[in-house]
Amino acid sequence: MGDNTTHHYISSFFLVGIPGLQDFQCWIGIPVCLLFVFSLLGNTVIIVTIKLEPDLHQPMYFFLCMLAVNDMALASSAAPKMLGIFWLDDHWYDFNICLAQMYFIHTFCIIESALLVAMAFDRYVAICIPLRYVTILTSPVVIRMGLVGMTRAVLMVLPCPLLIKRLPYYTKYVINHAYCEHMAVVKLASANTLINRAYGISVALTVMTLDLGLIATSYFKILQAVFRLSSQNARSKALGTCAAHVCTILVSYTPALFSFLTHRIGKKVPPSVHILFASMYLLVPPTVNPLVYGVKTKQIRDRVVGLFFPKRKNSKN
Repeated sequence: MGDNTTHHYISSFFLVGIPGLQDFQCWIGIPVCLLFVFSLLGNTVIIVTIKLEPDLHQPMYFFLCMLAVNDMALASSAAPKMLGIFWLDDHWYDFNICLAQMYFIHTFCIIESALLVAMAFDRYVAICIPLRYVTILTSPVVIRMGLVGMTRAVLMVLPCPLLIKRLPYYTKYVINHAYCEHMAVVKLASANTLINRAYGISVALTVMTLDLGLIATSYFKILQAVFRLSSQNARSKALGTCAAHVCTILVSYTPALFSFLTHRIGKKVPPSVHILFASMYLLVPPTVNPLVYGVKTKQIRDRVVGLFFPKRKNSKN
C-alpha cells in the first residue's frame, strides 16, 4: 500500500450495530422504529398546534417549535440507518456519508443543548422579571438566540470531519456502533489521533459545563424568586411553568452524561450497554419532549384535544 498518507485506502465503513446483541437486533429494531415514528408524529403535532393557536405565539413556544424541528432532524439522522442495520443487514456505509452523519448528529445534539439554555433563560425572565418579559424576549431576540445556538453548533463540530479527513485509514473499517459516532470513527485511523480526541473531548466538556452551568444559574435565580413569593398557590404556579422544561433537561442530559462518562471512565461497562444508551440519547428525548410539553402545558393539551376530538372540546364549552 505504501506510505502515502494523503489517500484514504478505505472507501466504506462496516457498522456492526450493537456488539454482542447481533442476534437480537431484529427485535431491537422494533422499539427503535416506534421511537422514530412517534418522535416524527409528536413533534409534528406540537409544531402544527403552536402554528394554529394564536395564544401560543409566545417566546416559550417559539423555542419549543425550534426544539421540535431539531428533534425531528436528530432522530432522522440516526434512526433510518440503524433500522437498515437491524432489519436489512445494510452494514456498509460510504466514508464521506459516514462523516456527514457524524457531523449532523453531533451538530443537532449541541443545538438541542443550546435550545434548553434558551428555554431556561425564558423561564428566568418570565418568573424573575415578568414586567420586562415582553420587552426583553421580542421576536427578533428569540430568532437571534436560535441562530446563535445553531451557528455555535455548526462551527464547533465542523473541525471534527475535517480533522478526520486528514487521517489515513488503511486496514480498520469495522465500527462497533449503531451510527457514525466521532470517537468510534477516530479510533480506526492508522495514525496518531491525539488532536482529534483532544478536540472531541474539549467540545463535549465545553458544551456540557457551559450549558449546564447556565441552566443551573437560571434555576438558582428562579428558585430564589419563587421562595420570595408569599402565597403557596403563586409558588406552585410559578414552579409549574418550569416542570416541562425540567423534565426535558433530565431526559436530554442524563443519557448524554452517562454515555460521555462511560466512554471515558467506565471501562467495565459492556459496549452493548454503552451503545444502547448512546442510541437512546438520540431517540428518546425527541419522542418524550412533545409528550412532556403536551401533558404539562394546558394550552397545547386543549388544542390537541380540539384537533383530534372536536366534539369533546365543544361539549366543554
